[in-house]
This record gives sequence, C-alpha cells and structure tokens, in this order.
Amino acid sequence: MSAKGSQREQRDRDVGAAGPLERELRAAVRGEVSFDAASRALATMDASNYRRVPVGVVAPRDADDVAAALAVCRARGVPVVPRGGGTSIAGQATGVGVVLDFTRHMREIVSLDPGTRTAVVQPGVVLDDLRAAAGAHGLTFGPDPSTHSRCTLGGMIGNNSCGSHSVAWGTTADNVHELDVRTYGGERLRLGQGLDTLPPRLRDGLRDLVDGDLARLRTGFPELPRRISGYALDELLPEKHADVARAFTGSEGTLGVLTEATVRLVEAPRARALAVLGYPDESAAAEAAAGLLPYGPLTVEGMAADLVRDTAGLPGGGAWLFVEVGGESPAAARAHADTLVRAADGTVDRLVVTDPAAQRALWHVREDASGTATRMPDGSEAWPGWEDCAVPPARLGAYLRDFRALLGEHGLRGTPYGHFGDGCIHVRIDFDLLSADGVRRFRGFSEALAGLVVAHGGSLSGEHGDGMARAELLPRMYGPEMVRLFERFKDLWDPDGGMNPQVLARPARLDENLRFEVLPRRPVDVEFGYPQDGGDFGAAVRRCVGVAKCRDTSSGSGVMCPSFRATGEERHSTRGRARLLHEMLAGEVVTDGWRSEEVRDALDLCLSCKGCRSDCPVGVDMATYKAEFLHHHYAGRPRPAAHYAMGRLPLWLRGTAALRLPAAANAAAGVRPLAALAKRAGGIAPERTIPPLAAEPFTRWWRRRRNRTSGDGRTVLLWPDTFTNYLTPSVGRSAVAVLEAAGLRVIVPPRPVCCGLTWVTTGQLDGARSVMRRTLRTLAPALDAGTPVIGLEPSCTASLRTDLPELLGSDDARAARLAASVRTFAEALEEYAPDWTPPRIDRPVVGQTHCHQHAVLGDAADRRLRERAGLTGELSGGCCGLAGNFGFERGHFAVSAACAEEQLLPTVRRAPEGAEVLADGFSCRTQLGQLGDVRGRHLAEVLAEGLGGGGAP
Repeated sequence: MSAKGSQREQRDRDVGAAGPLERELRAAVRGEVSFDAASRALATMDASNYRRVPVGVVAPRDADDVAAALAVCRARGVPVVPRGGGTSIAGQATGVGVVLDFTRHMREIVSLDPGTRTAVVQPGVVLDDLRAAAGAHGLTFGPDPSTHSRCTLGGMIGNNSCGSHSVAWGTTADNVHELDVRTYGGERLRLGQGLDTLPPRLRDGLRDLVDGDLARLRTGFPELPRRISGYALDELLPEKHADVARAFTGSEGTLGVLTEATVRLVEAPRARALAVLGYPDESAAAEAAAGLLPYGPLTVEGMAADLVRDTAGLPGGGAWLFVEVGGESPAAARAHADTLVRAADGTVDRLVVTDPAAQRALWHVREDASGTATRMPDGSEAWPGWEDCAVPPARLGAYLRDFRALLGEHGLRGTPYGHFGDGCIHVRIDFDLLSADGVRRFRGFSEALAGLVVAHGGSLSGEHGDGMARAELLPRMYGPEMVRLFERFKDLWDPDGGMNPQVLARPARLDENLRFEVLPRRPVDVEFGYPQDGGDFGAAVRRCVGVAKCRDTSSGSGVMCPSFRATGEERHSTRGRARLLHEMLAGEVVTDGWRSEEVRDALDLCLSCKGCRSDCPVGVDMATYKAEFLHHHYAGRPRPAAHYAMGRLPLWLRGTAALRLPAAANAAAGVRPLAALAKRAGGIAPERTIPPLAAEPFTRWWRRRRNRTSGDGRTVLLWPDTFTNYLTPSVGRSAVAVLEAAGLRVIVPPRPVCCGLTWVTTGQLDGARSVMRRTLRTLAPALDAGTPVIGLEPSCTASLRTDLPELLGSDDARAARLAASVRTFAEALEEYAPDWTPPRIDRPVVGQTHCHQHAVLGDAADRRLRERAGLTGELSGGCCGLAGNFGFERGHFAVSAACAEEQLLPTVRRAPEGAEVLADGFSCRTQLGQLGDVRGRHLAEVLAEGLGGGGAP
C-alpha cells in the first residue's frame, strides 16, 4: 500500500474514533474543543510545505486544561501537537491527533520584573505584546523573528527562534531561564539548570545519557552562533550546569507541552541608527558581514537585488547589508553608525538613517521578504524547505557561491537573504512540488545541499528548526550515533511517543506529507482570469504560505485583516480563509467543494476590503476569491436576500430615480414599521438606518447644465458611480467645479454606466459581466479618443482597474484600455493640470484612507494634493467596517462596528478643534455618520468650498 493510501486510512480511523474522544475532551476541558471540519482544516498547515490532518483542536484555558487534555489523549493513544501562531516553516506545527491551540486563551504576561529583568509568560503570548510591556521599562526580549507581530513565545521556545538581533542578544535558548512543562505521561516539570528537580526516571536517564557519551557531546556539535538542528544535548554537559531548560528549547513540541516560561529581558538601546551598505553583489556583502561584528552591531542583515522589487530609498548596489546600532542618544547612535560605516570595506554606496519612521519603512522591506520571496521575478512560485541553513559567518561568502552553483546544477532558482552576521541564510526555491519528477528533484537537491552545508561546517537549520523538512537528513550532519542519542533523549521524555510524532526523532521522509499532493492536478473552472497566477485558481490559493501577517493586530499596520482584528478567530483571517479554500480543493476534510458551508461561513465576515491584496506579502486577494466562491456556491439556487437588495443596488436606485420616487422612498424609510419591513425583506441589519436618496441625481443635474462651457484644457470623463450619482451628487458637482477650475474640460457618459462592483462583491458574476460589457459599449468613443476616466468613489475606481479586466479577461480588449485610463481625482489633477494651484484650506485633517484606495489605487497623489492645499495631518489606516454592502447585511453589524472602533472612530474623536474629516468613500462617510454622528466629506467637496462654492452651479 502506498504511503499516501496508508495516511488516508489512518485519517479515516482517526475520524471514526473522534466521537468518544471529543466527548471525553469536552467533559474534561474548560476551553474550546473543536472537531468540526473547519477547525481541523485550519490546523492542517503552518508556513511550510507540509500538511497533516488533525482529528481535533483544543484551546486550553490554563495549565490544568493542558493536563486534562493530555490525560484523555494518553488514555486513547492519540498524539498531541502544541501550536502557537502556526508560522513554523519546517512543518512541526502541523500534526495528526489533537492540536493544542495556545493563541486563544493562554496569552497572559503573568509578571514582569524590571529589577531582575525577567518576565513570566504563558505560551500564547505574542512576542510584540511582551516587547511592548517590557518597553515601558526600557527593556525588550532580544530574539525577534520577522513574524514578531504574531508569533508566540511558546512557538519561539519550541523552535529556538532567533531573529535579526541575535548577533547582539542571541537565540531564544540564550534568553530562557525556567520552563513549566507537562509531559505526555502526565508529569509536571519545572525545568532550569540541574537535573535534581526532575523525576527519578527522567533524572537518571538523562544522567546516564550524558555520562555515557561525554566525548561525543563535547565534540559532536559544530561551533557556530546559529546551530538549531537536532536536540541541544550539549547543554546537559556538567560544564554547562546541565541546563535542562536550554536543552528543551528547540525541541519542536516533541518532548512535552510548555505551559509557562520565565524569560530574560535585555536593556533596549535608547536610540538606534540604521546603516544600509550597498555592495556590488551578494558575495561581497556576505564576505563583509563578519568584519562588522567587532563594532558591536545589533543586526547585520543582508539581501540581494533579485529579492527587492522596488529599490527606491536604498543606496546603490546589487546587494545590501542592513546594520543597526544603538546608543544612549540619537547623536550617539549616529556616531556609532558613522564609525561602523567608515570601517566597512568594499561598499559602493551607503546610507545612515536615524528617523524611526524611515527605519521602519526600510525594515518592512526585509521583514516582508519571507512572503515576497515566494514569487520569482517572473511570477513563478518558490517554496521553503531550505529556508534557514547556517554556516560560520566567516564562510558565508564561499558558501553562497557554492549554493548558487548547486542551484544551477539542479536547474533551480532561489533568492537568498537573511542574517548575514550570523551566517544564516533564508531562501525560497522554485521547486516543482506538484509533479513526481519535481518532488524527486526536491529530494535530490535537499540531499546535496545537506552535504554542502556540512562541508562548510554549518547547521541544517539556523532558525526555524528541522521539523519534517530536514530531520531526515540529521545523520548527515551529526552521524548515526548522535542521532541514536537524539532518539534516546526523545524516549526519556516521551516513552509513549505521543508528542508530535515524526518530527526530529524518527522523522517522516522529507518528501512525505507535502501539502500540494492533495490538490487537483488540473485547473478548476473559474470566472476570474487570475492573471498573476496563470489563470489557475489553485495557484492563487497556493499564494498563502502561512506567514500570517494577516494576524497582525497592531495599530497602524495596514488594512489587513479587519475581520480578524474584530474577532481574533483564525477562520476570519486571510490565512484561515485561504487554508479552507485549499482544503476545499483537496476535498478530504472539506468535502462539499463549492457548496461548502465551512468555507461560506468563513468568507461571510470577509469585508472584501482588498487589504490583503496590498498588505499580504504574497498578494493574496481574498475579495476576489470570495466573489469567485459565492458565484459557484449559489449557482442554480436562491441567494440571501441581501444579494438581491444590495448586490443589485444600482438597478433599484436607477429605477427609483427614473420614476421620480426618491422623496417617497425617503419618507417611507422614515416610518419605523415600514423601514423595519424593508430591512427585513432586503436582508439589512436592523441596527442600520437606510441612507436617504438624493432628490436629483448627479447625471440629471449634469444634463441641466450641459450647454454650459467647460474648461478648455484636457478633456476628461468624470465617472458617475452609483453612490455619487444617486446618494451624494454633491461630490460629483464639487468635482466638476474643481476640475473646471483647474482648466480641464469635463464630460460625462451619455448613458448610465456601472463598474459592476455590487454584483462582484456578492458573487453575481454573470450579472457583473453583463453590466461591465454594457459600460464598455457606452464608453467606446471615449476610449477610442484616449480620454482619461476620473473616478470619485474609491471602491468603484478600484473595480474599474482590477475587477473589470480580471473578470472580462481577454474577452474584450476594451477592458484593459479602460483600466489603464482610470485615474483618481487627485491623480487627474496632478497629471493633467500640473500647474494648477489648489485653494489654501489650512486646516488639520482626520479620517481614513479608503481600503480600496490603500490596496489598489494608492494615495500618494492625494497626500501631495492635501499638502498643497494646506490640509495637514495623516489619515488613519484600518477599515471603516461598512465596506459597501457588508456592514448593512443582517448579522454583520457587530463586526462592522468593531472595525470602525479599531482605528477610524477613535481617530476622529481625538481630532483637534476645526479639523476637517475626510472620507472619500460613501461607505466611510455613512459609517462616520451612523456610528460617530460625524459628517465626513470627500476631498473634492473641501476643495470646492475653498474655491468659494460648495459645487458647480
């Protein structure tokens, strides 16, 4: 029987046994016990190439819950896998049996003592939360992986994580003091230095293991700063005071379950400076890195030009070192950086940055590399697997040359980057993991690279652990005798083999359990074109590699993912939804395909804000995936009422305006029983107020003034979107006034046009296509004349740029022409009236950049226009939470309001007196009015008022 077949049979047996196991866990555990398909699907993968299907997920509330769950699983012989943020890159955060999810409840910083510089934390504490708490005392936790905004301390201890500052503060093991652990056998252990506090069985066994192989343990581990592979048995040597806590760190959940940790904190520099050093190529940068270490840097990070898509802001060169230094003051940090820069050999250019915001912008380039590296410059896919080998820093240059040569020998491509000061390299490689030949090449390259790393005196893992990616190759690094010691060590802690089996000790083969093997081999029939993924929906879903930037809830971190920020549930993150779509395509856990209720329920709270399209390092576009799913899910059967009411809103508004019924509709909406009936029939949240319709649509106003002479400059077509036309025509009138004041000649389409957005967001894609094609026919003369199209509503403008060409694809060449001709209001003024001087408003502004503006259109031109008009201040990030039809749909009000409270409403409440509240999107203005009793205005309205009028006559 094949390995794949035996795995499926085991999964079937596990699912069959889940009934009594689930019941017993529910009786024993106070936290959540989830055996449903969606919960299992969400835990099948981490950020690696691997996939293992659990039978259930338990979210323990405390250490007693952990002990109770272990007892039930032990009695039934079910394995257990501890899981934190799920960002592991070697597969160790996946597993069969029961997954213990520590991100829901065990997130408490129990205590923090500035005097002893220690903190006691539960395993689910997010690193940035600990750093923020420590920062109030001038302290920090030294290790800082690029996933610091969502990785957990438990996961860091499990993997012995490092991060960019390890040259100064070491690995997680270097910063661990004591650990509270529960073993699979039910023992509660307090681990620190010394064996005497351990139970006799474990104490005597460890002593025998060490005493029986002292020579091997003293000589069998390479001396280098980033040796993470295998178990750290050398930490048990007498001269190292038998540090059991350090030996446990990096054990990848295979020895026991961490329930609490006492960690060491370090003093954070009062000021920092960042030196970015440009070198001619990667090898030159690598060879220079070790020479900078004597100058006491905090970081020495490296990357080459083939990783960086946009080199703006970087000094010249083909590769760069990011070298951070500290000081007691900004001047001292700058002086430290200048000294280091003068000592740097071989640079072609250099830059020293002291402004914190500018430093953060540069660090984002480095931190997003784990995502951006998953796509080669030509758009092809690249994968982890050899993500973090480490060699002695002095050998890094030679190793990289040999590594590049080995890639060439195997016909592979990769983009190295990483911790050059520690000799640790990250890389994503364009393995073909979908075909048998590709998997064989993956294995052959892995075996060859393991030999190369060992030849350079290195470690197979320098940060993320071995997991299922490299553990099979540990004999090549350590030899068979040391690997047998690893197995003995594992057995002493876990004689029943219940902790995370097939990881580290007696591992699975590195080409087993690949997450791609369950996916369909042929592209599925879909509606959107997915131009960045070769038209393949499966490839689009594969974009999510699990780095989980969508789980970052820190303020100001962008738009993605507003629903996760509101609920904190994995299924409402971009990653969670992508995982469910992956399992939908696989068909093993989520078995109903496009009819899946699990996927539908997870997508229900997706706001279609498109924040992930820009904020996700790999460009996942969940708004498009949601539209695609809804189209198939409801094909041939009734839809929710909101899809008919709000998905076809332009039709209803057009008919109401044509029949001259706005006044009657507004009056009816003001009668509470009638409004309640209308909301119930339309699937609208009862908490919402129905927005009033304009007495005169913008297009009717335009026809009344069509004989008026417009500007004599460049002709531009103003797009009368549904929201501007029927709900807020003052925005359109104001835009005409400003555009004409700038000397532009404004025209408006002769017949109604629509971008199709409301049909798209509700997954009515056949209808969306019809609407879009009718629009293209109407605009054909303007497109033939090369007339630019100006959008006022960000969501509609973004839809013209992305949804329309991606849905119509190659069927209509005019789609790409329209997308290329679209400009925002600010872009049009900047491009077609560059010499125009806007009126000076000279007021502070608050508000929020529209999600679609942030994700698709960009706001650089808007920022420059506001600056020229004297509108000072920054708009907040995040999402208003209304997001078109989302916030109006029944059942969404609470999440919609929570999204608004995340950034927008607090920002407006803190606004200085006289501040202008800017909100270019109708949804944003509506949310401000209904939840904050604040009137927001479009930038066009503010500028038109500054011209001396509220809009064109």
